[in-house]
Amino acid sequence: MADVQPLPGIRYSSDIVGDLAQVVTPPYDVISEEDQARYYARNPYNVIRLELGKEEPGDTSLNNRYTRAATLFGEWRINNILRQDPLPCYYLYQQIFNHDGQTYTRTSLLARVRLEPWSARVVLPHETTHSKAKDDRLKLLRACAANFSPIMSLYNDPQGRMRRLLAAYAANAQVQITDEVNEQHRLHPITDPTQSALILNFFSERQLYIADGHHRYETALNYREEIREQRRHIHEDDAVNFALMALIDVDDPGLLVLPTHRLLSGLSPEALSALSRQRLAQYFTVQELGTAAPGEVILRQLAQSGAERPSFVISTPEQNWLLSLNEQGERRMEQSGHSAAWNGLDVAVVHTLLLEALLGIRQEDVTAGKYVRYTRDAQEALQAVKTGEATHVQAALLLNATRVRQICDVALADDRMPQKSTYFYPKLITGLVMNPLW
Repeated sequence: MADVQPLPGIRYSSDIVGDLAQVVTPPYDVISEEDQARYYARNPYNVIRLELGKEEPGDTSLNNRYTRAATLFGEWRINNILRQDPLPCYYLYQQIFNHDGQTYTRTSLLARVRLEPWSARVVLPHETTHSKAKDDRLKLLRACAANFSPIMSLYNDPQGRMRRLLAAYAANAQVQITDEVNEQHRLHPITDPTQSALILNFFSERQLYIADGHHRYETALNYREEIREQRRHIHEDDAVNFALMALIDVDDPGLLVLPTHRLLSGLSPEALSALSRQRLAQYFTVQELGTAAPGEVILRQLAQSGAERPSFVISTPEQNWLLSLNEQGERRMEQSGHSAAWNGLDVAVVHTLLLEALLGIRQEDVTAGKYVRYTRDAQEALQAVKTGEATHVQAALLLNATRVRQICDVALADDRMPQKSTYFYPKLITGLVMNPLW
């Protein structure tokens, strides 16, 4: 099963850069242009210059954001802005954060994990990737030969063995910082040979489930194949055979998945006619919630219904409906061509029965961003419906969060979830530990 190894991590020298919170960022795929500019201005050594450098007028194949990242990466190592730990080690990494008035602690292990093709069934995906994102990350890997941000992956630990091992390092973590959104980050190297052997042995019996970072994992596979072709042969322990991961127990109390709601616009009057009680009852048990129901009440009823069977809420200017899958809907889902695990997902039911079957929205339309937009804020979705003329939103679909076990079940079934099915909150930080691929 999984080969999870210690790594000779590259880290910022706090005695030179000062507060490490000033040089880290979220992952590249959630950074806007405004965020990018802010991180550039924050500190001359901010990792944004490596992870997501600016494009400049006049960029060429020899001078571009990837080559500039490689140059800086080399200069920073030479000048000890970045230093490589003397010995390979694992790292405890904890995030302490708040959501909806509750405090969570999410614990992960940073390590390098041997790359395996999906077909080996050692590292399991749950979503489909797109070529544009992979092209960008591959250019960065070619230029810098390093992982600047970890892939988030999950593992099963019913006895809590790894959580107990890692907890011993958390209280006196070597690195303790608070970032710009008031989330705390703790990092501590694990160098004890006995503990390291336990970690290696623990994961050798386990599969891993990618939670966030499918594009970076596939990019790492592609990069390894390029290096193999260039060198003709690479040793099995060569660093290019591994990728940086943050490994989290599926039962970790801080592992939080948030829902992503759908906003519908641009639908024809004919399509909108499908949002009638009679048409919806074809596949769903329909419960009216009323247009005056507070958002908190709507979400509470949605959560209660979702605990029993696939459910979601449709909000239109005329009505709020709570829909739960009925027997006819179940039979229709069984014809989807997907696994039973996939058919039981709220988001799969929404895409298959509502968007495709009733509204006639094709999968390629969804992928292209036609008719469907997304928000993680349920109150924002409901408000967008009320102000539909200004926002052009005709209806909102409110979903429950996908459960972690459902994600694993879909991955075990070798299936792929619909677009925007999961949002693991918060994102892992970029810049605390980097993984060299040489």
